[in-house]
Amino acid sequence: MMGDVRGGFMTIIETKLQGVYIIEPQVFGDARGWFMETYSKKKTPQIDCDFVQDNQSYSAYKRTLRGIHFQKPPMEQAKLLRCTRGVIMDYAIDLRPNSDTYRQWLSVELSAENKRQLFIPRGFGHAFISLTDDTELLYKADNYYSPDHDSAILWSDPELGIDWGTDEPILSEKDKVAPLLSEILPL
Repeated sequence: MMGDVRGGFMTIIETKLQGVYIIEPQVFGDARGWFMETYSKKKTPQIDCDFVQDNQSYSAYKRTLRGIHFQKPPMEQAKLLRCTRGVIMDYAIDLRPNSDTYRQWLSVELSAENKRQLFIPRGFGHAFISLTDDTELLYKADNYYSPDHDSAILWSDPELGIDWGTDEPILSEKDKVAPLLSEILPL
């Protein structure tokens, strides 16, 4: 069941993927500028995790695609993401084999202007593509980065059928040679 939940200074929007939420903070502004809460454990009980690491990513060029990334068990990561400069399309891909939405994905536009955030729980792949030059993404993770558990899925995996809005993204070498989902099952 999808819907909106008002939580004080933020609206939590359920999505078609269980546990994935869009968060719209309330922005308070005047002639000096603006203020918003970006996270409150008390006001977002749907986000049941303790964040231990903050990460920041910068993409210089439009069409920079990062992902599909995830960490294998037992080092999965939940993430709370927001774009602080430019515009990105952010993707959550359900990699939970016992989920009703296994292998399904959704995308949400995050931008410095709309101030939306996306919460992705453990068991999901994550990717984003920059829609403008000069983009910046900040995100919290509830588990530490583990090189031994770091994994990726090929961005163009036909089994997932993700619409990236381009057939010619700018990719890292790692993302160019990532395996298909079928090659790494079971996770």
